[in-house]
Amino acid sequence: MSELLHTIKRWLPTSIMNFFRPAYHFFLAWLSSVWYGNPSKDLTVIGVTGTKGKSTTTELVAHILKTAGYTVAVSNTIRFKVAGTNRRNKRKMSMPGRFFLQHFFRQAVDADCEYAVVEMTSEGAAQFRHRFIELDTLIFTNLSPEHLDAHGSFANYKGAKLDIARQLTRSSKSPTRLVVNGDDKHSDAFLNISADKHITFQLEDAKPFSSTASGSKITLEDEELKTKLFGEFNIYNILAAAKTGHAHGLSRENIKNGVSSFSGVPGRLEAIDAGQEFGVYVDYAHTPDSLEKVYETFGDFSKVCILGACGGGRDKWKRKKMAKLAENHCRKIFLTDEDPYDEDPKQIVEEMAKAISIPKYEIIMDRRKAIRAALEEASQKDVVLLTGKGTDPYIMREDGKKQEWDEAAIAREELKEILNS
Repeated sequence: MSELLHTIKRWLPTSIMNFFRPAYHFFLAWLSSVWYGNPSKDLTVIGVTGTKGKSTTTELVAHILKTAGYTVAVSNTIRFKVAGTNRRNKRKMSMPGRFFLQHFFRQAVDADCEYAVVEMTSEGAAQFRHRFIELDTLIFTNLSPEHLDAHGSFANYKGAKLDIARQLTRSSKSPTRLVVNGDDKHSDAFLNISADKHITFQLEDAKPFSSTASGSKITLEDEELKTKLFGEFNIYNILAAAKTGHAHGLSRENIKNGVSSFSGVPGRLEAIDAGQEFGVYVDYAHTPDSLEKVYETFGDFSKVCILGACGGGRDKWKRKKMAKLAENHCRKIFLTDEDPYDEDPKQIVEEMAKAISIPKYEIIMDRRKAIRAALEEASQKDVVLLTGKGTDPYIMREDGKKQEWDEAAIAREELKEILNS
């Protein structure tokens, strides 16, 4: 089927393909649902959308459900899991199309999964990948500018997120639930969308709380709970998952056990420990807002930072903003390659360097060498922050070429070499 569709796209003139593109994507969404027998109707489907926190929240919800005894399928930026089968997401897409999601739901049904927890993105919605998914619950984490080149404006980006929420109104399930971050300034737009139950969460719900690099203590329903996750943004993710668990009938003990036993998410403030005397963390932060949150999480720590090229050909507006954030928060910055696609990677990095007025940066285009240099620069008082890639499986280069990549593994390898030298 994919080969046939690819052949049709190759032979049709671009102008005709662009005209029919929306109908084409809608047709694919409908056909894939029919092809696999509308499998999401036989699952309890929990979707997660927003700008930040989607992957962590999907993993938290799935872990809480699994701890409570349910069989769960997960689809997100990091991995695809169906019951006991688990594989890394190497598609460079958080919400794959081309029949993928409906096939995923069919596999989940065939594996006797009771729940499917799915990351849902604006770019996926623009191609109707959210359509014909029978949602039970949608979680909205937060909203800030991203993918503006793809959508044309923030209004369009927000509109795509809202249309994901409207999928609840198209669902045959009952009751439908919309779980919304009430502290987000765009929360009202989501709460105005029809659902059987509207559930909000706010940071106030977790107070009193404290957070350090070793974990957090939060309050859930007047009971103290310890978690390995840290940072204010992760407290929001925990609240979203806890409220969702409660909405699906899980007990307070189920939720507490799930949150306290959750060990974290690869590539999301992932600690790299090879016995060194300073902290090293890998994080996917790739927007100004998420990068600032990571820097603020480590407060007064002296920071040695890897900052990448922010992706070639997209969201160029954020490059100088992210460079300026690094200047304000980091003791030393290593500017390096990330995902240049068809742009000149050195030109992208030099564009970012122009935003840094203080001579505290170094350009090392080879990302592995940049990581090595950052690790060699660090001392006991420092924390090394490797941002931008997270669990991304490739560095994307011109003409669609892919360089295999595993940021956490590379950091461990370089640390071991340094410690053994």
